[in-house]
Amino acid sequence: MKSKTKRLVAWDKKYLWHPFTQMQDWLKDDPLIIERAEGCFLIDTEGRRYLDGVSSLWVNVHGHRHPAIDRAIKNQVDRLSHSTLLGLSNRPAVELAKKLVEIAPKGLEKVFYSDNGSTAVEVAIKMAYQYWQNVGQKKKVTIAHLKNSYHGDTLGSVSVGGIDLFHKVYRKLIFKTLTVDIFDMDRFEQTFKKHHQAIAALIVEPLVQGAAGMIVWPAGILKRIAQICRTYDVLLIADEVATGFGRTGKMFACDHERVSPDILCLAKGLTGGYLPLAATLTTKKIFNGFCFDYKDQKTFFHGHTYTGNPLACAAALANLQVFEKEKTLNKLQPKIEYLKKRLVKFYDLKHVGDIRQHGFMVGIELAKDRRTKEPFAWEEKIGIKVCQKVRERGVILRPLGNVIVLMPPLSISIKELDQLLDVTYWAMELFLSRNFS
Repeated sequence: MKSKTKRLVAWDKKYLWHPFTQMQDWLKDDPLIIERAEGCFLIDTEGRRYLDGVSSLWVNVHGHRHPAIDRAIKNQVDRLSHSTLLGLSNRPAVELAKKLVEIAPKGLEKVFYSDNGSTAVEVAIKMAYQYWQNVGQKKKVTIAHLKNSYHGDTLGSVSVGGIDLFHKVYRKLIFKTLTVDIFDMDRFEQTFKKHHQAIAALIVEPLVQGAAGMIVWPAGILKRIAQICRTYDVLLIADEVATGFGRTGKMFACDHERVSPDILCLAKGLTGGYLPLAATLTTKKIFNGFCFDYKDQKTFFHGHTYTGNPLACAAALANLQVFEKEKTLNKLQPKIEYLKKRLVKFYDLKHVGDIRQHGFMVGIELAKDRRTKEPFAWEEKIGIKVCQKVRERGVILRPLGNVIVLMPPLSISIKELDQLLDVTYWAMELFLSRNFS
């Protein structure tokens, strides 16, 4: 190990606290420290190359160091790096808002910026709640969400989360919600029929529940949910932080079933994986619910210092231009089909319990027994160990418990996709057969 790497490793262990990481375990090993990137590859301080199999946590779209996005950020630095949106505006924020409205599901006409997926959800929840208060329907205060939902880690988004591992410790800090299940739609509709006068909004991750383990919805469910929300006058919030910007094969997951939500949350791939930026889009109707005389105090009192940051907005504009110029979504379709065919082979491994895919979102669930779906115990850290193994052959993955997630950049080549799949298969076969034969 080079002296530079040793120094960084020592400083990491001394000074850093990593997210979603048991630091007692972290301090036992030497971390991998990334220094550079190129296309679909990350390069560490020792010069070793690793295929970025999870798009640097689901955000990278066109590869690292894409010339068009690099150039847009550098050009923007020469003009303006930051100016507040409180009382002022800026050119990239305006131009991006216009572009987002043009590509978003029909009916979304206003854009509110924040800085990450969790804050996009916070904005949506507060917006939905205050809308009903502003228009005089004071009883509509409840936010409904799905079982096994995940919408971020700030307290509002934790309130609409349904994964005990992440959320149970905070239960005494958060507000009460209504939990519903889309896999029993008759009961779902009865719940809305009974409680709709109290329900302000329903928030969902459309088509794929990411952090729950890549849970893929049956076709038609999203459309039926939207119809029920309209019938019972409940606002529909679509959290497309993970599913947006091509991940499901279309620009937005809602596009698959031609659903127009009342509120749309975007982040992650918005800037192509370059800078923190989020957007919450909503309808003119909801926007009008906040337009009153100043004295009425019905303003949306919410904001962030870096709201509409010009650098991030410039990156996002360039990202969307690359989608158009390189025909990213068209080129993605054959890769989705290729991925689907290659994944079938993973069922040859007896500890693969299920494979879930929608577009470029894949979850390979590992189980002790495929027939009974008996899971590996959490403390066995099976997912973590498989993801550590793939590093030996130059791949970076990060699991969700016992689910191995594959979510590469949309720009990945077939050759690189083969590398990702071959190494993942090798690691699963070697580790699982050796330890659980």
